Amino acid sequence: MPGYQDFPGIDVAIGNALKDLEAFEGGGVTATIFENNYDLPHTEFVTVQIYQAMKEVGAGIKQRANKALGVSVLWNDYKTALNIAGELGLPFARIPVFVDKVKTNYGVIEGNADKIAKYRDELGSGPVALFADIHVKHAELLSPYTLAESAKMAIDKGSDALIITGGWTGDPPTAQTIDSLRKSVGNFPILVGSGLDENNARELLSVANGAIVSTSLKEGARDNNETNLTKYNQRISKEKVVSLMSLLKR
Repeated sequence: MPGYQDFPGIDVAIGNALKDLEAFEGGGVTATIFENNYDLPHTEFVTVQIYQAMKEVGAGIKQRANKALGVSVLWNDYKTALNIAGELGLPFARIPVFVDKVKTNYGVIEGNADKIAKYRDELGSGPVALFADIHVKHAELLSPYTLAESAKMAIDKGSDALIITGGWTGDPPTAQTIDSLRKSVGNFPILVGSGLDENNARELLSVANGAIVSTSLKEGARDNNETNLTKYNQRISKEKVVSLMSLLKR
């Protein structure tokens, strides 16, 4: 996004997003989500310039999207995410830190679920579902809560779905972890937030309701020297999306 050295310009950013959208929807996904994943180093709240640019990118995606579209603004800018969702009429937003307190490479971030839910309601722009991470990746947990305790707090504070990740991009949670959480939250929606691929999809989705997937669906190889394991210019492969969705349908 603007302000970062490698920002390619808004037209290129929208063009790249539309290529990925076409690959995702053409491959059969049920929804897509966009975020400022390569704005490194992140800040907890983004600039007004980035807010405007992300809204412009989101508007370009929505104009072409045939399925539901959501938004996440890293590192934990719930205000920008909810404003974009409200202004563009998006049905959901991802909130990386909702009830926990975590230490990241970009500082300590403490979730405030009451403030987030209140902010959403005060916008008055229609219902925006909150997809809340608990014990989120790329972070050291500072709060004393177990996964089940964080989950129950998130549900009580208004989360509409829980996102469970591994420790890092491309690192999945275990099926045992999700199954243990399932026993605590019953039928409440659980989404896998990292690491799902064709090798583990059947096992993970036997206990989770869905997944957010990107890394394993990109063209080309992974690069362990990259924070996100893949480079900015690696697009989503429609063939990989089709293959994963075919597996899930079977």
